[in-house]
Amino acid sequence: MNKKVVVIGGGYGGLRAVEYLSKSRDIDITLIDKNPYHYLQTEAYGYIAGRFDMHDVAVDLKEWCAGFEKKVEYINEKATSIEFEEQQVKTLSISMPYDYLIIATGAKTNFFSFIKGLREHSYGVKKLQRAYNFRIEFENLIYKKLLNEKNGEDINLVIGGAGLSGVEVAAEMAHVIEVYKKTIGARVESIKIYLIDASKTILPGMSEFLIKSTQKRLDSLGVKTLRETFIDSMDDSYIYFRDSKKLKYHFMVFTGGIKAAELNDSLDVEKNKISQFIPNSRLNIGNRENVFAIGDCVEIKNAAKEVLPPTAQTAERSAEYVADAIRRKIDNQDIKPFNSSVLGVFIALGGKYSAGELFGFIKVSGYTAYLLKKAITKAYYLGLRLRINAGYKNRIKRDI
Repeated sequence: MNKKVVVIGGGYGGLRAVEYLSKSRDIDITLIDKNPYHYLQTEAYGYIAGRFDMHDVAVDLKEWCAGFEKKVEYINEKATSIEFEEQQVKTLSISMPYDYLIIATGAKTNFFSFIKGLREHSYGVKKLQRAYNFRIEFENLIYKKLLNEKNGEDINLVIGGAGLSGVEVAAEMAHVIEVYKKTIGARVESIKIYLIDASKTILPGMSEFLIKSTQKRLDSLGVKTLRETFIDSMDDSYIYFRDSKKLKYHFMVFTGGIKAAELNDSLDVEKNKISQFIPNSRLNIGNRENVFAIGDCVEIKNAAKEVLPPTAQTAERSAEYVADAIRRKIDNQDIKPFNSSVLGVFIALGGKYSAGELFGFIKVSGYTAYLLKKAITKAYYLGLRLRINAGYKNRIKRDI
């Protein structure tokens, strides 16, 4: 009898797990996600600045699942609870049994509760809906400048958090404004981009090369970087800092932290302070050898006990490991502890400019880095599109 694997979450990790598990004929796979689409969060910077369109950052999960030779069942519902003893995942309408479970629910923006007004007055980029709302706001602002409204008035756009997402959003927005100078003229010069972080430097934890390359690019684009700056509160007009200063703003994007998705809170297993699962060395949670967690919803460490960054790359490496571990458990083979490393980091810095590192010693910036990053993104997107096209053709055949 085939083994039943249920995957909760259609993000980078969930999709990679399904892809690897689908190679086994004796495994039946069900993917559960409350959203009908896969959101390419790594491309959010270009979408919110208007350079990418919806089809560049979202793909239909039902069509994607239909693209496998061996059918992958897709359920467009929210997983509300997990019964470990009964080995069932529950949604609002069904109970789905499993032999093996992979939790890949990702993370959401952590709007820090100690910053009064942050949630009410800022946008996140973890959810497509929030990114869409922000994009509309940004395009409306450019349109008003085109109409010569708010002429001469400074418009401050703020990005809270100078990590990877924050610097990419700031750089892309600043680049778009530079481009509009050629068509709209000097009116857009009154749009100012602020990047705010409490750390001593942008990109905390990253290499000196990436920090310096990124800072140089941000400076050239006119981004105003405020480091070691602590936000105390916000209202609908001002951001108030702990040093009693304030900044008038038009809108703010917050990328300063993440928190695991809601499902984590409902499970009585070990978690860290941002609700991520704390797994064993084989990425099992809750002392269950048939339950795994991957991606941003879990605190993942390498063999040296170093916490890996919550990136798409980490999600995919953990997914590949878990898919292999399930295959090995079915075949009664030994499973080695999880170990991985960050092979490379590429940062989009507006237009055809990036900075990146590969394998710790290859360091590039500018157009060359942009081409490398574009190639990596294209390869991933092409894989999704090929699977969707196959699913579309399969559906057409069934309809005929």
